[in-house]
Amino acid sequence: MHRNLVIIPTYNEKENIRDITLAVMTLPIPFELLIIDDGSPDGTADIVKELQTEHEGRIHLIQREGKLGLGTAYIRGFRFAIENGYDYIYEMDADFSHNPNDLVALYEACANGGADMAIGSRYIKGVNVVNWPMGRVLMSYFASIYVQLVTGLPIKDSTAGFKCYHRSVLQTIDPDKIQFIGYAFQIEMKFNAWKHGFNIVEVPIIFTERAKGNSKMSRGIFKEAVFGVIQMKIKSLFRKYQPHHLAQ
Repeated sequence: MHRNLVIIPTYNEKENIRDITLAVMTLPIPFELLIIDDGSPDGTADIVKELQTEHEGRIHLIQREGKLGLGTAYIRGFRFAIENGYDYIYEMDADFSHNPNDLVALYEACANGGADMAIGSRYIKGVNVVNWPMGRVLMSYFASIYVQLVTGLPIKDSTAGFKCYHRSVLQTIDPDKIQFIGYAFQIEMKFNAWKHGFNIVEVPIIFTERAKGNSKMSRGIFKEAVFGVIQMKIKSLFRKYQPHHLAQ
């Protein structure tokens, strides 16, 4: 049986963390969870510790001091996953914007469909976003088109934060070379996987805006993505990407 680890970075998610954890724990595939909490003052980590006693060995917690950024949280989680021998590693938000049931579809795409990376895509079948203001939908949708145009990355939802990696992808991409820690981190990981020749597929999902807690989105995050993409493309022109079967 494959070992599956779902990484969820948290900051002030006490309203969601219990429900999202239980939703993952009750899925038909035995997923494990790694919560990476950036010193939430609202007690998110305490709730996780309580849940750890109820689901022994399946819930892991890393506590960090202060808000250190989404990208650094995931990279910390990736290291944990590789060190502990997980086969498939997932990124997911704590706020139910990603439906935990879709983890099964991402797993199937990789474990049985031959993908090295599966992306939960909002835009592979039209626009599947619920409860977002139209301005934000358009900004996100055109951000992905912009990324395609600048980089050539053949992915409809390049900014998606819901995905599954086979461990070989994370072993090939050097986390120390990942430059961005915010929104552009998601683009950079996909770009690197594509450049190394991994098989990436998009799985249609419906993205629902959080009902509880506060969104972490800001203008600065989009700015990083816009200018970061150009920077990333230019740097890639001066870099050799080994085919992943040689990089192992």
